[in-house]
Amino acid sequence: MELSEAIRGRRATRQFAQTPVAKPALLELIDAAIQAPSAINAQPWEFTVIQNRTHLDRIAASSKAYMLTAMEHSAAPQHLRDLLKNPDFDIFYHAPALIVISAKSGDWAVEDAALAAQNLMLAAYAKGLGTCWIGFAQRWLETDEGKRSIELPPGIQPVAPIIVGYPAGPMPPVPRNQPRVRWFD
Repeated sequence: MELSEAIRGRRATRQFAQTPVAKPALLELIDAAIQAPSAINAQPWEFTVIQNRTHLDRIAASSKAYMLTAMEHSAAPQHLRDLLKNPDFDIFYHAPALIVISAKSGDWAVEDAALAAQNLMLAAYAKGLGTCWIGFAQRWLETDEGKRSIELPPGIQPVAPIIVGYPAGPMPPVPRNQPRVRWFD
């Protein structure tokens, strides 16, 4: 697959087949992730892979509860509150795997981990896998309890919780807005 095809074809996947993703395939995605550039070549990333359904369900339940509490006094849209209140809503969309990209705390940790995440998601698409960065889990994973749940050592911050699995079907293309560009000649 050409890189441009992966860039234009990759979409957030929210419907997954229940086929497990083999460990070698997940390791290939992580290998693609670590090829990303990083500030001063720090390569600060760490990866946590969770395929255990009970563990995924615990993280999902804790994340939902945390987000609902956080939204009580915010301007969060009602449809998001309703979604999180729905007991049947799985924030991980029943994906068979979660990869949390974390990084050593530092000035560029988030940016470095985000670059690794993009590599991982493009590589997944090229292998016929679907991914989605799960913002609903991100804030809870940043808490002490969340960090303990994925056994992060001190000084490491979770940045990108990405679900991975085989898509249940094709993801339709999403129209893109025209870019807003300021050009100085």
